[in-house]
Amino acid sequence: MALHMSHPITGPITGIDHTLIGVRDLEAARAVWQRLGFTITPRGRHIGWGTGNYCIMFPGDYVELLGIIDPSQFVNRLDTVLETKGEGLLGLAFSAPDSDAVHAAFPELTQAPKDLARVLELPEGDVTPRFSLVHFDAQATPALSSFSCTHLTPDLLRRPEWLDHANGAIGLEGVTIAATDPGALAAAYARLFGPGALHQGAGRLDVQVGTHAVRFLAAPRLSRRYPGLSPTAVMTVLCRDLDETQAFLTGQGVPLANVQGARLVVPPDHCNGVVVEFATS
Repeated sequence: MALHMSHPITGPITGIDHTLIGVRDLEAARAVWQRLGFTITPRGRHIGWGTGNYCIMFPGDYVELLGIIDPSQFVNRLDTVLETKGEGLLGLAFSAPDSDAVHAAFPELTQAPKDLARVLELPEGDVTPRFSLVHFDAQATPALSSFSCTHLTPDLLRRPEWLDHANGAIGLEGVTIAATDPGALAAAYARLFGPGALHQGAGRLDVQVGTHAVRFLAAPRLSRRYPGLSPTAVMTVLCRDLDETQAFLTGQGVPLANVQGARLVVPPDHCNGVVVEFATS
């Protein structure tokens, strides 16, 4: 995989803040991702909602494992998604230094900023990270559910011990998403990120968002790149050294798919419905 270099940032969105993976059982998911060699943060609980999460933190982005912990409260349709589509990638949160600037730049494509907080259950006592979110309408990011995330308390989310992963992971490279007609998505993403951020090919559309890549592939391209897996979404994680990562995964008994190229691919039935691909920059 040719990893994208950073595209000059001209708008209010600066990259991928985090990916969201919907899971049926938060505690079981925590064990799954620990087996893959990721350090998991303490559990978070969204204030006023019935959802909770565990996160995998990197210096510049992160992965959120999202599940239901109180079905009697508002769960933002997570129950319906899990029932109809199963576990897997729910969408992306784009990083934005200023949520008001996102809404001002795309008033017809976004909802007004909304604050969200969660209780993070630390051993020494709970803390309350806070965020400002701007949700995009469906036509703004077709084939992808998305919102922007502005961190209001960033110091609460990253402790040095949470950034050290036994599998050697150091951050997100991007995501690859199945799309029926990737070329038809180009106009919408050019509107958000500029035509220069787009790279098109047969059955493929790549969108650079800061240092991250969002790729849309048609079924034939996906089948060739991930034979036998039939993925709907792939999350590519950067690691320090592929040999180090492979040694760890092999030691844990994690199966790897037979693919071409300098990458390690873990099938979706070992990652809550998402293909996890390890690569180096």
